[in-house]
Amino acid sequence: MTKAAVVQAGSVPFDPAAATAKAVSLIAECGQAGAELAVFPEAFIGGYPKGSSFGSVIGNRTEDGRRLFERYTRAAITIDGEEVSQLEAAAKEHGVFVVIGVIERLGNTLYCTALMIDPQKGLVGKHRKLMPTSVERLVWGFGDGSTFDVVESPAGRLGTVICWENYMPLFRQTMYAKGVEIYCAPTADDRPAWPSSMVHIALEGRVHVLSACQTITKGEYPEDYEFEFEAPERVMRGGSMIVDPLGNILAGPAYDEETILYAEIDADLKTRAHLDMDVTGNYARPDIFRLSVNTQPMNSVEFTSNPN
Repeated sequence: MTKAAVVQAGSVPFDPAAATAKAVSLIAECGQAGAELAVFPEAFIGGYPKGSSFGSVIGNRTEDGRRLFERYTRAAITIDGEEVSQLEAAAKEHGVFVVIGVIERLGNTLYCTALMIDPQKGLVGKHRKLMPTSVERLVWGFGDGSTFDVVESPAGRLGTVICWENYMPLFRQTMYAKGVEIYCAPTADDRPAWPSSMVHIALEGRVHVLSACQTITKGEYPEDYEFEFEAPERVMRGGSMIVDPLGNILAGPAYDEETILYAEIDADLKTRAHLDMDVTGNYARPDIFRLSVNTQPMNSVEFTSNPN
Protein backbone atom coordinates (compact mmCIF):
# COMPACT_ATOMS: atom_id res chain seq x y z
CA MET A 1 0.00 0.00 0.00
CA THR A 2 1.11 3.54 -0.79
CA LYS A 3 -0.43 6.61 0.79
CA ALA A 4 -1.34 9.21 -1.83
CA ALA A 5 -2.46 12.80 -1.41
CA VAL A 6 -4.50 15.11 -3.62
CA VAL A 7 -3.99 18.76 -2.77
CA GLN A 8 -7.01 21.04 -3.17
CA ALA A 9 -5.80 24.59 -2.68
CA GLY A 10 -5.78 27.95 -4.36
CA SER A 11 -2.81 29.24 -6.27
CA VAL A 12 -1.32 32.70 -5.79
CA PRO A 13 -2.09 33.98 -9.31
CA PHE A 14 0.58 36.03 -11.09
CA ASP A 15 3.06 35.47 -8.21
CA PRO A 16 5.26 32.44 -8.90
CA ALA A 17 7.43 32.95 -5.82
CA ALA A 18 4.46 32.98 -3.44
CA ALA A 19 2.76 30.08 -5.24
CA THR A 20 5.96 28.03 -5.04
CA ALA A 21 6.35 28.80 -1.34
CA LYS A 22 2.76 27.65 -0.77
CA ALA A 23 3.41 24.46 -2.73
CA VAL A 24 6.55 23.77 -0.68
CA SER A 25 4.54 24.15 2.53
CA LEU A 26 1.83 21.80 1.25
CA ILE A 27 4.42 19.22 0.16
CA ALA A 28 5.77 19.30 3.72
CA GLU A 29 2.26 18.76 5.09
CA CYS A 30 1.76 15.77 2.80
CA GLY A 31 5.08 14.29 3.85
CA GLN A 32 4.32 14.76 7.53
CA ALA A 33 1.04 12.86 7.00
CA GLY A 34 2.98 9.94 5.53
CA ALA A 35 2.05 10.47 1.88
CA GLU A 36 4.57 9.29 -0.71
CA LEU A 37 2.76 10.89 -3.64
CA ALA A 38 1.07 14.30 -3.91
CA VAL A 39 -0.93 15.64 -6.86
CA PHE A 40 -1.56 19.40 -7.22
CA PRO A 41 -4.07 21.21 -9.49
CA GLU A 42 -3.64 22.55 -13.00
CA ALA A 43 -1.73 25.85 -13.27
CA PHE A 44 -0.92 25.96 -9.57
CA ILE A 45 2.22 27.99 -10.23
CA GLY A 46 1.55 30.86 -12.60
CA GLY A 47 -2.18 30.73 -12.02
CA TYR A 48 -5.32 29.98 -13.99
CA PRO A 49 -6.61 33.26 -15.50
CA LYS A 50 -10.27 32.42 -15.08
CA GLY A 51 -12.71 34.98 -16.41
CA SER A 52 -10.30 36.86 -18.65
CA SER A 53 -10.37 37.19 -22.44
CA PHE A 54 -7.09 39.18 -22.39
CA GLY A 55 -8.96 41.96 -24.18
CA SER A 56 -9.35 39.89 -27.35
CA VAL A 57 -12.19 39.54 -29.80
CA ILE A 58 -12.04 38.49 -33.44
CA GLY A 59 -10.20 41.22 -35.30
CA ASN A 60 -9.10 43.29 -32.31
CA ARG A 61 -6.89 43.22 -29.21
CA THR A 62 -6.77 45.89 -26.50
CA GLU A 63 -3.69 47.43 -24.96
CA ASP A 64 -4.92 46.41 -21.49
CA GLY A 65 -5.17 42.82 -22.73
CA ARG A 66 -1.60 42.91 -24.01
CA ARG A 67 -0.38 44.27 -20.69
CA LEU A 68 -2.20 41.49 -18.84
CA PHE A 69 -0.53 38.94 -21.10
CA GLU A 70 2.84 40.53 -20.35
CA ARG A 71 2.10 40.19 -16.64
CA TYR A 72 0.99 36.57 -17.07
CA THR A 73 4.14 35.79 -19.04
CA ARG A 74 6.30 37.20 -16.27
CA ALA A 75 4.47 34.92 -13.81
CA ALA A 76 5.32 31.81 -15.83
CA ILE A 77 8.34 29.69 -14.95
CA THR A 78 11.07 27.92 -16.89
CA ILE A 79 12.00 24.29 -16.40
CA ASP A 80 15.54 25.25 -15.39
CA GLY A 81 14.35 28.01 -13.04
CA GLU A 82 14.54 28.52 -9.30
CA GLU A 83 10.92 27.48 -8.71
CA VAL A 84 11.51 23.96 -10.02
CA SER A 85 14.68 23.70 -7.94
CA GLN A 86 12.68 24.60 -4.83
CA LEU A 87 10.04 21.99 -5.64
CA GLU A 88 12.73 19.35 -6.17
CA ALA A 89 14.32 20.23 -2.84
CA ALA A 90 10.97 20.00 -1.02
CA ALA A 91 10.16 16.66 -2.64
CA LYS A 92 13.55 15.31 -1.55
CA GLU A 93 13.36 16.70 1.99
CA HIS A 94 9.93 15.23 2.65
CA GLY A 95 10.18 12.05 0.58
CA VAL A 96 7.18 12.91 -1.62
CA PHE A 97 6.77 12.28 -5.34
CA VAL A 98 5.12 15.47 -6.65
CA VAL A 99 2.85 16.11 -9.63
CA ILE A 100 2.14 19.81 -10.05
CA GLY A 101 0.59 22.05 -12.69
CA VAL A 102 2.62 25.07 -13.79
CA ILE A 103 2.55 27.69 -16.50
CA GLU A 104 5.77 27.04 -18.40
CA ARG A 105 7.51 29.66 -20.49
CA LEU A 106 9.56 28.54 -23.48
CA GLY A 107 10.78 31.39 -25.63
CA ASN A 108 7.76 33.61 -26.22
CA THR A 109 5.14 30.87 -25.77
CA LEU A 110 3.41 29.69 -22.60
CA TYR A 111 2.38 26.10 -21.97
CA CYS A 112 0.05 24.58 -19.41
CA THR A 113 2.39 21.91 -18.10
CA ALA A 114 2.37 19.22 -15.43
CA LEU A 115 5.71 18.40 -13.81
CA MET A 116 6.56 15.00 -12.30
CA ILE A 117 9.21 15.25 -9.58
CA ASP A 118 10.87 12.23 -7.99
CA PRO A 119 12.17 12.81 -4.44
CA GLN A 120 15.55 11.28 -5.31
CA LYS A 121 15.94 11.94 -9.04
CA GLY A 122 14.34 15.37 -9.30
CA LEU A 123 12.33 16.25 -12.41
CA VAL A 124 11.71 12.95 -14.21
CA GLY A 125 8.86 13.90 -16.54
CA LYS A 126 6.55 16.59 -17.81
CA HIS A 127 3.43 16.85 -19.92
CA ARG A 128 2.36 19.88 -21.91
CA LYS A 129 -1.37 20.20 -22.44
CA LEU A 130 -2.14 19.04 -25.97
CA MET A 131 -5.34 20.97 -26.57
CA PRO A 132 -5.94 24.13 -24.57
CA THR A 133 -9.69 24.62 -24.22
CA SER A 134 -11.50 27.48 -25.91
CA VAL A 135 -9.92 30.87 -25.04
CA GLU A 136 -7.01 29.09 -23.32
CA ARG A 137 -5.65 28.70 -26.88
CA LEU A 138 -5.04 32.44 -26.99
CA VAL A 139 -2.48 32.37 -24.19
CA TRP A 140 -1.21 28.75 -24.16
CA GLY A 141 0.65 26.89 -26.87
CA PHE A 142 -0.18 23.35 -28.00
CA GLY A 143 1.79 20.44 -26.61
CA ASP A 144 2.85 17.49 -28.75
CA GLY A 145 3.34 13.76 -28.39
CA SER A 146 6.91 14.10 -27.13
CA THR A 147 5.67 14.91 -23.61
CA PHE A 148 3.48 11.84 -23.07
CA ASP A 149 5.79 10.98 -20.19
CA VAL A 150 4.95 7.96 -18.05
CA VAL A 151 7.30 7.50 -15.10
CA GLU A 152 7.80 5.23 -12.11
CA SER A 153 6.38 6.51 -8.82
CA PRO A 154 6.04 4.94 -5.36
CA ALA A 155 2.45 3.95 -6.24
CA GLY A 156 3.19 2.60 -9.74
CA ARG A 157 3.59 3.83 -13.30
CA LEU A 158 2.30 7.39 -13.37
CA GLY A 159 1.09 9.68 -16.14
CA THR A 160 -0.74 12.99 -16.34
CA VAL A 161 -3.74 14.09 -18.40
CA ILE A 162 -4.75 17.72 -17.88
CA CYS A 163 -8.34 18.94 -17.55
CA TRP A 164 -10.36 18.56 -20.78
CA GLU A 165 -7.68 16.36 -22.34
CA ASN A 166 -9.62 13.77 -20.36
CA TYR A 167 -12.40 14.16 -22.94
CA MET A 168 -10.01 13.07 -25.74
CA PRO A 169 -10.67 9.30 -26.07
CA LEU A 170 -7.57 8.63 -28.17
CA PHE A 171 -5.34 10.32 -25.62
CA ARG A 172 -6.81 8.23 -22.83
CA GLN A 173 -6.23 5.10 -24.91
CA THR A 174 -2.62 6.19 -25.45
CA MET A 175 -2.03 6.52 -21.73
CA TYR A 176 -3.59 3.12 -21.03
CA ALA A 177 -1.36 1.60 -23.71
CA LYS A 178 1.70 3.16 -22.06
CA GLY A 179 0.88 1.18 -18.93
CA VAL A 180 -0.36 3.97 -16.68
CA GLU A 181 -1.38 2.71 -13.25
CA ILE A 182 -1.66 6.08 -11.49
CA TYR A 183 -3.66 8.40 -13.73
CA CYS A 184 -3.28 12.00 -12.57
CA ALA A 185 -5.88 14.52 -13.71
CA PRO A 186 -5.03 18.07 -12.57
CA THR A 187 -7.88 20.31 -13.65
CA ALA A 188 -9.67 23.65 -13.44
CA ASP A 189 -13.07 22.01 -14.03
CA ASP A 190 -15.17 22.28 -10.88
CA ARG A 191 -18.52 21.40 -12.48
CA PRO A 192 -20.79 18.76 -10.90
CA ALA A 193 -20.26 16.49 -13.93
CA TRP A 194 -16.49 16.18 -13.45
CA PRO A 195 -16.57 13.39 -10.80
CA SER A 196 -18.60 11.19 -13.17
CA SER A 197 -15.85 11.50 -15.77
CA MET A 198 -13.20 10.53 -13.24
CA VAL A 199 -15.14 7.42 -12.21
CA HIS A 200 -15.63 6.51 -15.87
CA ILE A 201 -11.90 6.81 -16.59
CA ALA A 202 -11.00 4.70 -13.55
CA LEU A 203 -13.33 1.96 -14.77
CA GLU A 204 -12.35 2.28 -18.43
CA GLY A 205 -8.60 2.08 -17.85
CA ARG A 206 -8.67 0.08 -14.61
CA VAL A 207 -6.47 2.78 -13.11
CA HIS A 208 -6.31 4.76 -9.90
CA VAL A 209 -7.41 8.30 -10.77
CA LEU A 210 -6.13 11.24 -8.72
CA SER A 211 -7.84 14.50 -9.71
CA ALA A 212 -6.87 17.84 -8.17
CA CYS A 213 -8.67 21.14 -8.69
CA GLN A 214 -8.12 24.56 -7.15
CA THR A 215 -10.54 26.17 -4.78
CA ILE A 216 -9.96 29.89 -4.93
CA THR A 217 -11.83 33.13 -4.25
CA LYS A 218 -11.92 36.40 -6.16
CA GLY A 219 -9.96 38.00 -3.33
CA GLU A 220 -6.97 35.76 -4.00
CA TYR A 221 -6.52 37.31 -7.45
CA PRO A 222 -4.71 40.68 -7.70
CA GLU A 223 -6.90 43.64 -6.77
CA ASP A 224 -6.75 45.08 -10.30
CA TYR A 225 -7.64 41.77 -12.00
CA GLU A 226 -10.96 42.04 -13.80
CA PHE A 227 -13.35 39.12 -14.26
CA GLU A 228 -15.21 39.46 -17.54
CA PHE A 229 -18.26 37.62 -16.28
CA GLU A 230 -20.37 37.84 -13.17
CA ALA A 231 -18.07 35.70 -11.06
CA PRO A 232 -19.19 34.31 -7.71
CA GLU A 233 -17.02 35.02 -4.70
CA ARG A 234 -15.51 31.52 -4.99
CA VAL A 235 -14.47 31.36 -8.63
CA MET A 236 -13.26 27.75 -8.45
CA ARG A 237 -14.91 25.31 -6.06
CA GLY A 238 -12.61 22.29 -6.18
CA GLY A 239 -14.10 18.83 -6.61
CA SER A 240 -10.84 16.95 -6.08
CA MET A 241 -11.08 13.19 -5.61
CA ILE A 242 -9.36 9.80 -5.65
CA VAL A 243 -10.96 6.80 -7.41
CA ASP A 244 -9.82 3.16 -7.50
CA PRO A 245 -9.66 0.91 -10.61
CA LEU A 246 -13.13 -0.50 -9.96
CA GLY A 247 -14.73 2.96 -9.80
CA ASN A 248 -14.95 3.18 -6.02
CA ILE A 249 -14.41 6.70 -4.69
CA LEU A 250 -11.72 6.55 -2.02
CA ALA A 251 -11.72 10.26 -1.15
CA GLY A 252 -13.78 13.30 -2.12
CA PRO A 253 -15.10 14.97 -4.06
CA ALA A 254 -14.43 17.95 -1.80
CA TYR A 255 -15.81 21.42 -2.45
CA ASP A 256 -15.46 25.01 -1.22
CA GLU A 257 -12.48 24.50 1.07
CA GLU A 258 -8.75 24.08 0.97
CA THR A 259 -7.99 20.53 2.01
CA ILE A 260 -5.73 17.56 1.34
CA LEU A 261 -7.38 14.26 0.49
CA TYR A 262 -5.59 11.03 1.35
CA ALA A 263 -6.10 7.43 0.29
CA GLU A 264 -4.18 4.15 0.38
CA ILE A 265 -3.29 2.92 -3.10
CA ASP A 266 -3.41 -0.87 -3.51
CA ALA A 267 -1.25 -1.46 -6.59
CA ASP A 268 -2.43 -5.06 -6.92
CA LEU A 269 -6.06 -3.96 -7.32
CA LYS A 270 -5.32 -2.91 -10.90
CA THR A 271 -4.33 -6.48 -11.75
CA ARG A 272 -7.46 -7.89 -10.14
CA ALA A 273 -9.60 -5.30 -11.95
CA HIS A 274 -8.38 -6.56 -15.34
CA LEU A 275 -10.08 -9.92 -14.85
CA ASP A 276 -12.91 -8.84 -17.13
CA MET A 277 -11.51 -5.95 -19.19
CA ASP A 278 -8.31 -4.55 -20.64
CA VAL A 279 -9.12 -1.88 -23.22
CA THR A 280 -5.71 -2.19 -24.88
CA GLY A 281 -5.68 -6.01 -24.70
CA ASN A 282 -8.48 -8.49 -24.32
CA TYR A 283 -11.19 -5.85 -24.77
CA ALA A 284 -9.63 -4.29 -27.85
CA ARG A 285 -10.32 -5.24 -31.46
CA PRO A 286 -7.10 -4.42 -33.36
CA ASP A 287 -8.53 -6.16 -36.42
CA ILE A 288 -11.06 -3.31 -36.59
CA PHE A 289 -9.64 -0.37 -34.60
CA ARG A 290 -6.02 0.87 -34.71
CA LEU A 291 -4.42 3.95 -33.15
CA SER A 292 -1.18 5.51 -34.39
CA VAL A 293 0.54 7.98 -32.04
CA ASN A 294 3.24 10.45 -33.10
CA THR A 295 5.65 10.97 -30.20
CA GLN A 296 8.19 13.08 -32.10
CA PRO A 297 8.83 16.69 -31.03
CA MET A 298 7.11 19.06 -33.46
CA ASN A 299 9.56 21.96 -33.65
CA SER A 300 8.71 24.81 -36.02
CA VAL A 301 12.39 25.43 -36.81
CA GLU A 302 15.20 22.92 -37.08
CA PHE A 303 18.82 23.90 -37.71
CA THR A 304 21.06 21.49 -39.58
CA SER A 305 24.66 21.88 -40.61
CA ASN A 306 25.75 21.42 -44.22
CA PRO A 307 28.68 18.98 -44.35
CA ASN A 308 29.81 20.65 -47.59
